[in-house]
Amino acid sequence: MFVIETYSLAVVFCFVTMFCWGSWANTQKLAADNWRFELFYWDYVIGIFLLSLLFGLTMGSTGTMGRPFLEDLQQATLPNYFKAFVGGVIFNLANILIVAAIAIAGMSVSFPIGIGLALVLGVIINYISEQKGDPVLLFLGVGLVTSAIVLDAMAYRQISKDSAKNPAKGIKLALLGGVLMSLFYFFVQQSMSLNFNSPLAGKFTPYAAVFVFSLGILISNFLFNTILMKRPIEGSPIGYGEYFKGKWSIHGVGILGGIIWCIGMSFSIIASEQAGPAISYGLGQGATLVAALWGVFIWKEFKGASRKVHFWLAAMFACFITGLLLIIYAGVG
Repeated sequence: MFVIETYSLAVVFCFVTMFCWGSWANTQKLAADNWRFELFYWDYVIGIFLLSLLFGLTMGSTGTMGRPFLEDLQQATLPNYFKAFVGGVIFNLANILIVAAIAIAGMSVSFPIGIGLALVLGVIINYISEQKGDPVLLFLGVGLVTSAIVLDAMAYRQISKDSAKNPAKGIKLALLGGVLMSLFYFFVQQSMSLNFNSPLAGKFTPYAAVFVFSLGILISNFLFNTILMKRPIEGSPIGYGEYFKGKWSIHGVGILGGIIWCIGMSFSIIASEQAGPAISYGLGQGATLVAALWGVFIWKEFKGASRKVHFWLAAMFACFITGLLLIIYAGVG
């Protein structure tokens, strides 16, 4: 299977993760006018599952290092299957809440609050599980990211006040989703061997772990998304018949969103051996910055905002960039 052997390449993979995790939600925005997000989410989950299988059968089955994908699935123990699967279940519930928050409050708000909170808690959890990297630089970087989250929330609170909106529901959903999102990566990492070249018996290597994780997402979606379709956060209840009325083009947008996200997840897990779980996860969740850039400059979610709001947004970006640089340097040496 393909394995990363240098820290510098691991950082490149983490930046790909950051871009993918910060960009996939654009597909939801593209589909939003004609397609309920509950229906979009089915295609998104299918995209994750298909890409994880493709990566397993290609990148995970070539080369001489580690264990081939199918062999890895056969030898893993039940407790490790359970950990990776539960990681998928937790992620799915968290992500549904954050996607719902995006639909209500917008990308430039929901990502910094929800995914930013997940970054802070997730880095702490994953660093405790494997203490790799300079803790001072790592947590100083996380502190700056936390400041960026607060600045973004202040900016959105002001613009919502100016336009007489009530953002409470979107922010609450993003916060709850962020807490849950901070946990999923830890479960997947616990199912894996820390050495990808010579993995421990019974443990997964990255490609099999991501595949079982995606199974957890797919199977749990029959519960979580069905409940959401019957009792939606916004709008009237919707049935499965509506899903099959969608055009292939609209289904393709959702599947593309899942593929983009799964590329990011796979690259993050592959990079975690060299970078360490805390740094790999933390850099990937820099997706908050990417999503905020999309929301501010492409979707114009802060169009017409006051000078004070734009100052807070500039300060937010400065804190995010500085924080991410510190997280990168935490793993050097």
